[in-house]
Amino acid sequence: MNTPDPFPENLAYACSLFPSIAHVCRRIGINRQQFNRYLAGTVRPSRHNMRRICDFFGVTEAEILQEPSRFAEQISLRRGPSTDGEAMILGPTLKRLSLASASLDRYCGAYFRYFYSYSVPGLIMRSFAVLYRQNDYYVWKNVERGRGTAAGALEVHKYEGLAFFLGERINVVENECMLSSSITQMMLYPSYSAGIDYLLGIQTGGPLKRGRKPAASRVLLDYLGQNVDTRRALAQCGMFEPHEIDPHIAGLVANEMTPGSWVFEVEQL
Repeated sequence: MNTPDPFPENLAYACSLFPSIAHVCRRIGINRQQFNRYLAGTVRPSRHNMRRICDFFGVTEAEILQEPSRFAEQISLRRGPSTDGEAMILGPTLKRLSLASASLDRYCGAYFRYFYSYSVPGLIMRSFAVLYRQNDYYVWKNVERGRGTAAGALEVHKYEGLAFFLGERINVVENECMLSSSITQMMLYPSYSAGIDYLLGIQTGGPLKRGRKPAASRVLLDYLGQNVDTRRALAQCGMFEPHEIDPHIAGLVANEMTPGSWVFEVEQL
């Protein structure tokens, strides 16, 4: 029994994230009649056109040819084209930083992010984040699941930003997508081992509720790899008591200043 080609279904799903198929065709620069053949599965794009399609949707050829449900999960974290003159409106400063950034390719993939919550004292937040390359930029996306104001309520916050490898440190600047009222900046030590385990550093920001006080905290990224079950990872996110977290991780994100310190610092692992 022949396995159905996943490409037409994945292409149709990717197109559904945009106003129309005609809109997609104009942006990519492919004839609508030819594009309809791709959607119908009667022909596959040439290597050149496949590259143009993948670049536009911000995916690899291997990703757009994978099982449709898995593709849908992945592209939901990457919504938005990667070529449109500029897929993101970047100011001159961010463009300059991207050009100066060293490669972050080895760090691309999924992470659990741990830090003490700014909004709920004493609890550790575990969120899910992905870092991937989009043309000349490294894009960062993060999803938090927190406690709402009503009993048992769940709040979900999504953040998007850019990452740079500057001065032997990994820098991430992100913005909360819905309210656009919260900017967080992370500065992390890189990994000098053969594999990536933990990335430790400091982040600055502020709570989305409980006042407007700026804050700083330790933050740890736990590398999950490049092929991750997104739904399963998100189900493991939320706020936890410190004893519910791996003791080693809980210790690494404890916000303690050594006696005599004048500034909040984090030692390299």
